[in-house]
Order: sequence, then structure tokens, then C-alpha cells
Amino acid sequence: MRSEPTAVRVVLAEDGVLLREGLAGLLARFAFDVVAAVGDAAALRAAVAEHRPDLVITDIRMPPDFSDEGLRAAVELRHADPDLAVVALSQYVELSYAADLLDSGAGRRVGYLLKDRVVDVADFVAALRQVVGGGTVVDPQVIRQLITRRRDPLAELSPREHEVLMLIAEGHSNAAIARRLVVTDATVGKHVRSILAKLDLPQTEDTHRRVLAVLAYLRGRPANPQPR
Repeated sequence: MRSEPTAVRVVLAEDGVLLREGLAGLLARFAFDVVAAVGDAAALRAAVAEHRPDLVITDIRMPPDFSDEGLRAAVELRHADPDLAVVALSQYVELSYAADLLDSGAGRRVGYLLKDRVVDVADFVAALRQVVGGGTVVDPQVIRQLITRRRDPLAELSPREHEVLMLIAEGHSNAAIARRLVVTDATVGKHVRSILAKLDLPQTEDTHRRVLAVLAYLRGRPANPQPR
């Protein structure tokens, strides 16, 4: 006689009462045991400490600030227990801690799903079980935004712009760069404006964008560049 599989014990964190109750009822229909359903990050931490669940499902925006409290709590919980299965369920992509969450626990037993893109209950339940079973489930939109964020900004520069930025890093003025490259000052100015735009450097009163461009260059250059 086959025994019934042990129910997955879940702590659910969602500040919206209707959605929280709806998710709890949905999970119960599919043999998940919701041991706690809470509405803020502090209660989420307390519930995990008390119940030691198999799975945490958490929203990202929760009281008191409705920014990224749920996601930060999820990252903390994973750092404390890398084997804890966690699924972030959100209305939007929050990049500030998304990479930390997905990198935690060697990338196992973790998921990041967008609420608007969860359109099939069976798929949602299958994704939860996949995470509990040791897998990783990430919405493609999250992946695309993380890849875009992690892309090396220097890769956007043309070969000539790389050359100009290298000369800026060496301390040369636009006029000196123009003489080196045998071009006009106006051409160098055009390259510099393009470099600053591609590196998405802010114009502020207390920070010189050329300095920021140099820092970006120094971070992106090889550790042992070949002599010119």
C-alpha cells in the first residue's frame, strides 16, 4: 500500500489580505500545508523561525515602506539557511536584491515569478514543486533584466571611443587627445559626449562625469594590459 506524500509546509507572506487568503486556499487544494500566512517582513522572519517550513512564498513590496522588504527578508533567510526553498512572487522586477536571491544557496531551491505572468494554476503549482525539489524557476523577464544590468557598459563603446577613454584615463585634455589622434577638438568632444551617454553617467554638481568615466574604464580594463 502506497503512503501519501508528505505535504509541503509553507510560510506565505503577502500584505494584501484578499490575495493572501486566495493563495492560501489555492495551495491547500494542491496538498500544500500553509503553516503561517503573514503580511509583513518581520512577521515572515518570525514565522520561519517558529515553523521551519519547507517553502517560503513571499511578495516583494510589503509594509512598512512597500519597497523591497520581502525580497530583502528572503535573501536574509536564504543566507541563514541555504537549503530553505524560497519563491519570490512579485508584481514587478526588483533588481537590487534579485541577483542576491538567485545566487544564494548555489542557485538551488529558489524561484522568482511575476504575478501578472502566472496565468495557469497547474504551471504555478508545478513551479513551486520544482523549487522544493531542488530546482530553479525564474521568469524570463527577470532573466532578461538581470542580463542587461550585468552587461559590461564598456562593451557599448566603439574602438575609437575606447581609445579616447584610455587617453582621458591617462589625464589628457581634449586638445591633447585631438593632437594624439590627429583629429579636431570638436571630434574629440563628440566622442566624449558619446562615451558619457553610453556609460549612462549622471550630471551632478559634485561629481565630474569624466572622473566617473575613468573609474568605469579602470574597472573594466584587463588586470595586466599589454603595453602599447
